[in-house]
Amino acid sequence: MMRALLVSPPDPLFSEVFGSEQLSALRKRLAFNHGPITPDHLCAEPSLLREVDVLFTTWSMPRLDDVFLNEAMDLKAVFYCAGSIRNVKTEACYDRGIRFFSAWGANAIPVAEFTFAQIILSLKSFFTSAVVAEAPIITGSLSSDTTPTGGYGSTVGLISIGQIGRLVAKHLRSMDLRVLAYDPYVEAHQAESLGIELVELEELFERSDVVSCHTPWLPETENLLGGSLFERMKVGATFINTARGAVVDEAGLAEVFALRPDLTALLDVTYPEPPLVDSPLRKLPNVLRTPHIAGAMGNERRRLTDFMIEEFDRYQNGETPRWEVTRGLADLLA
Repeated sequence: MMRALLVSPPDPLFSEVFGSEQLSALRKRLAFNHGPITPDHLCAEPSLLREVDVLFTTWSMPRLDDVFLNEAMDLKAVFYCAGSIRNVKTEACYDRGIRFFSAWGANAIPVAEFTFAQIILSLKSFFTSAVVAEAPIITGSLSSDTTPTGGYGSTVGLISIGQIGRLVAKHLRSMDLRVLAYDPYVEAHQAESLGIELVELEELFERSDVVSCHTPWLPETENLLGGSLFERMKVGATFINTARGAVVDEAGLAEVFALRPDLTALLDVTYPEPPLVDSPLRKLPNVLRTPHIAGAMGNERRRLTDFMIEEFDRYQNGETPRWEVTRGLADLLA
């Protein structure tokens, strides 16, 4: 059996990610010389990585810098039961030939489901109606006379159609909607096979009743969505962001939404998170925030580990991996 170490924050997160079934499956496949340890324990005793072939871990895993790598001379693979490995991997890891596998595909499922639900509710003007219903106790103006477009014949625009965007598009195919997308990395024939029409960003904002952002946070995408785009939005339209707050020029968004009470923004992410105390995003009644809840929560987190257990089986059997994060891919994921 391969020698392994399991690193996770304590309960409640530990039990959410590594349930009894997942722990049993791991113990059948791997030899654990130590019980599960916390990231703080690992930082205090990096020598625990000695004689470890495989690392199973999740959120809060410290970056695998030289201090850890000097101890982890036998480490061959990291199975990350969460999404982005940006804060874990280093170039030195790839130089050493360490392979990374991430459950980003599993984490995409609840994000897509959350987004789909928000799109349906937005087309029915649910969020505007809910706020207007509480109007006597809310400061600021909000438009209540915009007729909902509904879920028939309306247009939804997706910004980026990676794993999450494609899952959202799959859900949307169950409805009688037009789906637009902006993604410079996707060819027209690929989008067509998904039932999506590729357009430029300006056209997407002009035509869509709901705009949903799924763009990863990269240097070239910071502040990609500025005020001039939000100015183009249709009357009564909704903007949804479940990606990263840094891809939005939030000052530009706030300026436009202050002047356009007919618009609604549903922000599950901001930059920073949470917004600063004096952020205008906190003051606008047509900007509704949730605390980064679109991703895996509760029982959904066990799916992350199930994905990584299946990936470990492929890895051990020499089969083609599904969720390996290569050096090149790591630079493109959120």
